[in-house]
Amino acid sequence: MPSDNNETIKITLDDLANVPAQGELAPAAATTTGARNYGSIGTGEESPAALGEERGSIFLQGWFYLGIAGFLGALAGWAICEPAFVDGPSGGHRWGNIWLLPMVITLVCVACAISESIVERSVRKALIRSALSLPLGVVLGFVFSFFANIIFNIGISICVSGGVQTYRHPAFWIVRGFAWMIFGAAAGVVYGILGQSSRKALYGALGGVIGAGIGGVIFDPIDMALHGGGASRAVGLSLLGMAAGVGMGLVESALKDRWLYVTAGPLAGKQFILYKSSTVLGSAQQNDIYLFKDANILPQHAVVEINGARVQIRGAGPVFVGGSPVRLQVLQSGAIIQIGRYAFRYQEKHKK
Repeated sequence: MPSDNNETIKITLDDLANVPAQGELAPAAATTTGARNYGSIGTGEESPAALGEERGSIFLQGWFYLGIAGFLGALAGWAICEPAFVDGPSGGHRWGNIWLLPMVITLVCVACAISESIVERSVRKALIRSALSLPLGVVLGFVFSFFANIIFNIGISICVSGGVQTYRHPAFWIVRGFAWMIFGAAAGVVYGILGQSSRKALYGALGGVIGAGIGGVIFDPIDMALHGGGASRAVGLSLLGMAAGVGMGLVESALKDRWLYVTAGPLAGKQFILYKSSTVLGSAQQNDIYLFKDANILPQHAVVEINGARVQIRGAGPVFVGGSPVRLQVLQSGAIIQIGRYAFRYQEKHKK
């Protein structure tokens, strides 16, 4: 209301400076916890920082780490048995002669079975798989070695009847290659069994057969070049294991139909082939996909579910697809999924 006195109102420059400009907004209230707010779908949650695609390491390629595992497993098997191995007919009853090929098969099985867990930094999973693969490898080593010897002897009989009298003849090399295909199949079967997938076992066995077959064919030429003895067995058997591992990795990758490719994070460049109807991702080491070095990732953070042609991701924690937060989302080929510091690209093989 108007004042009855005649006092004048004085406005200083300081008073004007404290008046907010037109349209100026007050600062938003800061959260008291300081934690990142992911929110829930449809509530205006913030988007994650974009993660650029990182260059993948060759060490995370299946054919590479399975090849190294096969090589080291076979070399270890040879090193254990070679001191007790005797060349010629007199060594037929020595334990080194009896155990050489089964031991090589066993340790190739163990090495290939745990290699993926080692690459994924899951010590717990590697220990469990080594404990399971060792007895499986021993049993399959002797069983497959028995059948390989039968095939080898039949093949040699055919070669001899055809006039082949020496191991320097290429026909002899081919016979050994066919016989040793069985060794590679053993490694692939164990690899698939521990991966809890019959399809993975089939792909692994097929790759192992191809790789071991190649290794068997080149064994005798190596023996000729190194003039026999322990050195030739070391090189030949190690290359057999490596070829089986590389074959497993290449065939598995070539025949995959759905997979997650890690584009960012500690596992950038690694691909996870989706064999199972439910693939669990999280910070617990026993998960199908172990996501380490991120405290914001839950033990069982998300699961990728396959139901026929429908593939979807279900999140228990913050999950972003294409930059948008989701709790349940059907995945299309090429979709980018982000969980914490990890980014994945979901891909499908296009059917004709």
